[in-house]
Amino acid sequence: MTVTTLPTALTDPRTTAPSVPARTPDVVYVPAPESAPADAPRVFTAINAVMRAAMPVGKDRRNEQQNYSFRGIDDVMSAMAGPMREHGVFILPTIAEHQQQRDGKMTRTLITMRYRVYGPAGDCLVADVPGEAFDYADKSTNKAQSAALKYLLFTLFMLPVDGRSIDDGDRHHPEPPAEHRAEQAQRQQRNQDRRQQRGQQRQQQPRRSTRAEAGPWEQPPAQQRPTSPRRDYLAEAEQATSREQFAAVRAAAAKAGAPADYLARLDQIAAQKQATAQQQQPAAPQPGPIADAPRQAMEWTQGATPAEQPVDQEQAAALGELYDAARTAGVSDRTEVDELFSARHKCAPQAATVEQIREMRDDLLDAAKGASA
Repeated sequence: MTVTTLPTALTDPRTTAPSVPARTPDVVYVPAPESAPADAPRVFTAINAVMRAAMPVGKDRRNEQQNYSFRGIDDVMSAMAGPMREHGVFILPTIAEHQQQRDGKMTRTLITMRYRVYGPAGDCLVADVPGEAFDYADKSTNKAQSAALKYLLFTLFMLPVDGRSIDDGDRHHPEPPAEHRAEQAQRQQRNQDRRQQRGQQRQQQPRRSTRAEAGPWEQPPAQQRPTSPRRDYLAEAEQATSREQFAAVRAAAAKAGAPADYLARLDQIAAQKQATAQQQQPAAPQPGPIADAPRQAMEWTQGATPAEQPVDQEQAAALGELYDAARTAGVSDRTEVDELFSARHKCAPQAATVEQIREMRDDLLDAAKGASA
């Protein structure tokens, strides 16, 4: 019996350096060893038996980006594992050639896979199959090997896409084995589940909140808005003439589920109204009737303690800047801002100097910048 020796880098006369990989013919047959049983099927017979036992592999996978269907390597290996085990065929892969290069941000891999297909007698066929793949990370070699193996199985065992490609002998026995029917049913069920899941995802429209109804800060498009009017808390806050009225408006907005930035806008209106009221309040009570504007100023500042009342216009402006900076830094609760200020300067912001207020403002702005960097 004659054994064909595969050329290597040491035996191939065409190569002069051992480090240069040797090229072999596209397909080489290696006979079975002398100790192999004479009645053991040779690799050609075993491959033919596997081809007859193999079931079709449909294009059940879907590439959504390029919009085409394909047969995945997992489906092909699942279809071939049973017939190959039954008829004693196995495949030993090695990498004959391997090249990699950068293509922009991706890695391109070109390989030549050398497959030895063994039969029950120990003889084998040797075939070289190319593979190519791109990847942004470190998976291009894996993808290239998967592509080469998939097309080796396609071409070696002539795997059909559907039952129309099965030869005439199989047409007399169209009913597949039970294990193949179970695998096909599972694949069909998985594909149906994926299609239903994609359909449900398209039908679901994401909402920006979990409330049953949107508030005035999250209005639907004009054609979808209900006819019943909604409360405009910003307008009600502008019209409030006392701290009690404003507190009631703010509490109603918070109960309706207003987000933090909307409540911060309400607090800003309150700060502006308080600063305006301080400017309009007379230095001392005068006999006789009180004008409307001074009366509104006194009503707005009536519930505030002396420590909460700004001294002058510059301090009122500094306080507004302080609360704006606090909202930028993520602190929208005015009480929390006052507590932070008191812990640092041992006094309320309204009783502090303009320099202390602006120092705290600058620190809050720096903290906001650091968090967003």
